[in-house]
Order: sequence, then structure tokens, then C-alpha cells
Amino acid sequence: MTTFAVTALSPLDGRYANKLTRLQLLMSEHGFMQRRVQVEVAWFIALSDAGMPEFPPLSSAARAHLRQVVQAFSPQDTLAIKAIERTTNHDVKAVEYWLKDQCQLPSLSSALREELTRANEFIHFACTSEDINNTSHALQLQAARKQVLLPAIDALIDKLREMAHRYAQDAMLSRTHGQTASPTTVGKEMANVLMRLQKARQHIDAVPLLAKMNGAVGNYNAHVAASADIDWPAFARGVIESAPSAGGLGLVQQTYSIQIEPHDYMAELFDAVARTNTILIDLARDLWGYISLGYFKQRLKEGEIGSSTMPHKVNPIDFENAEGNFGLANALLRHLSEKLPISRWQRDLSDSTVLRNMGVALGHSDLAYQSLLQGLNKLELNSQALAHDLDQAWEVLAEPIQTVMRRYGVAGAYEQLKALTRGQRVTREDLHGLIHTLAIPEAEKQRLLALTPANYVGLASSLARSA
Repeated sequence: MTTFAVTALSPLDGRYANKLTRLQLLMSEHGFMQRRVQVEVAWFIALSDAGMPEFPPLSSAARAHLRQVVQAFSPQDTLAIKAIERTTNHDVKAVEYWLKDQCQLPSLSSALREELTRANEFIHFACTSEDINNTSHALQLQAARKQVLLPAIDALIDKLREMAHRYAQDAMLSRTHGQTASPTTVGKEMANVLMRLQKARQHIDAVPLLAKMNGAVGNYNAHVAASADIDWPAFARGVIESAPSAGGLGLVQQTYSIQIEPHDYMAELFDAVARTNTILIDLARDLWGYISLGYFKQRLKEGEIGSSTMPHKVNPIDFENAEGNFGLANALLRHLSEKLPISRWQRDLSDSTVLRNMGVALGHSDLAYQSLLQGLNKLELNSQALAHDLDQAWEVLAEPIQTVMRRYGVAGAYEQLKALTRGQRVTREDLHGLIHTLAIPEAEKQRLLALTPANYVGLASSLARSA
């Protein structure tokens, strides 16, 4: 562990840094800077094909060099841009100057240097900084969603499906309002969360990622002043929406905006992630409770300590860690979704510092997904505890008995069972004694007598297996 790791203000960059490497590369300032370079290059190359006589199409060698600049972009390059920023006091302008420097490298052929030098005033041409920034943020979120968030959620979906199927027939006492209730199966309870999580994942994946490249207040003012013959909205759409393989960015154009992209899509995305996290908080808390009841044991890890004074403890730390990080993530995600769509008049900078915390919100989410999956992988079903709990809860059979009684017209069926069972300790013998006295067909009596808390699970098993 480095000195930085133990002095970092955020635990995401300190204690948990080794768990968040993928996200750091995408959502850090370095990740943001690389996307800025990518956007500047895509715009620059596209401009060369726009038909302006002052900027003829770039050669294949020039295009290859510029794309390699993006591909090979490193943290050292980010530091070089930051060094320029110390003079400019403007980060996007520093990117422009750095990119111009990349067009004049001594390692380039003289012909290539000359070509790029002639054209370098078209780098960042007609763009406001926010054209570059908003598009870069969308690219960051695109990569984070595809490479980190959805794979992490998919791993949880796969695990929950595996548990739903494996434990489909393992009966478990339900608890509504904390009180004993109609039995379910462990697999069915996992299936409940699985189905919610799958829908939540679809919502995250379905949010379109928008970008605008329409100038200082969204009207293409500078663009038209420079060349009124170009269909600038169509040109911008080509850069924004074309596939990366065709030199575009693979996003969706925001056609109407002020200086900033309105960020409504960000609010939609962050709300979708927060809703997913809320579902998983629900799961983490339930599993914490089931571990407390003894329904699950946790696999031991050699050398691990549960308590500094109580040697017997195996704490549900993974689920607690997940719950805590989901809470932090959601607090940030909700602030992002509430704040970002608001901007005074055509522009204010209150969104800028907030946007720099997108990675923090997603980092806490990713950390929670990892903790939750780790906890799920440690669980071992305690069949004895499940069976014992069910055998102590014969009162739950009051529901099927009174329902059958009502089918056959027995008066006061609900009230009879309520008098026998509500708030009282009920035994198998108590229920069987009542069943023998009922004025219902003998076959129905035998069916009720065969019921136990462990086999009164309805369609839970088949529902779990179908998930």
C-alpha cells in the first residue's frame, strides 16, 4: 500500500482503490481528459470533410496519427495537460494546446507535421468548452455503464438465479410485520429480488446518452458566422451519432439546449441506478436478518476475525458494507439527479464541480455490488434451522384450514381459527383435533391433515424454478 492510499481523502481512492481500478480509469479526471481528447479529435477530423476549402480532408496518415493519440492516451498525458492548465487556468483550452503540440511532434514526418500545422486552428473550431465537456461526460457514462455497472449487476442476477433454482424447494417460514406467516421457499425469495433486479437493469440500459455540439448558447452562432453553407445541426449529428468505427462517438444528439446539455438523461440514468441500489439494500437487509435467524451460515475465511473480543462471531460484514455503500451512492445519485437539470439562464458553473463526483457515486455503487456478491458467495443454507423454525409455527396452517372451511360453507370459519390461534402457541395436535370435527368431506380432512408448515408452500417452488 502506498502513502497516497493511506492519506487519500476518499476511501474509494484509498482503502478500496484496488477494487475500483476499472472505474477509476473511466471516471477519474484522467478518464475525463482522455474523452475530451477523443471528442476534439473526432470533431477535428470531421471538419476536414465538411467541405470548407480552407480545411481540405486530412490524409490517412494524419487521421491515423490523431486516432493513435486518443488510443495511446496515458496518465502522463493528463499530467502534461494539467501542466499547461497551470498557465491557461482553463482545462479545455489546455487540451486544445496539448493537442496542437501532438500535431508538431519531432517524431512525425515533416510532411505530416506541415499538414497538421496548417490545419491546427481548426482544432476546437467553433466549439464552446461545454461542447467538449458534455460529450466527454456522456462517453464516460457510456463506458462505465457498459464495462462496469451492467456487468456487476449481471453477476448479481446470475447469482440470484442460481440460488433461486438451487433453493427452489427449500421451505422457509415467512414473516410479515415480523410475525410468522405463510411459508415460502428460499428460492422463491431469491426469485422475487431477481425479477425486480432484471427490470431495474433494463431501465439502466435503456437510458439514451445525449450530447450537444451546438456552440455557446445552443444556436450554432459561431458555426454559421464561419460558414453559412454547412448544415451544422446535421454535421453535429454525424459526429455525435455515427458509430466509433465510422469516426463518430456513438451517442444521441441533443437537438435543443442552452450552453449546457440539460442533463435530463443523466438524472434519468442516476435515478435508475439509485432505484437498482434500493432494491439491493432491501436484499442486503433481508439476508442480514436471515443470517441472524440462522437460516444461512457464512463460509469461514482462514485468519479472519469477527470481533476483537468475541471469538465466536462471524459477522455479516459484506451485507453491511453493501448497505452502507448503497446508501452513500444513493445520496450522491439523488443529489446529481436533482441538481444537474437546473442551470441559471444559459449557463452557470454550479454543475461543473458536481459532475466531477459522478465517479464517486458510481464508485460506491460498484463497491456495494462487489460486497453484495461476495456475501452471496459465502452463504450456506442451514436446513436444520429452517426446519426447526417451521416446526415451531403450526399456527400458519390456520390460513389453509379456514379457507377450505369457507369453501364448504362452514359458518364462522375465520373466526373459529382466529380464536384457536391468534396470539397463542399452537401445536399439530390442536389443529388436527379441530380438523377431525369439521363438517367437510373426508377427503378434504385427509388433505388438511397431511399439511405441515414445511409443505404448505403453494407454487413457491415452481415460481422459483421459472425465474
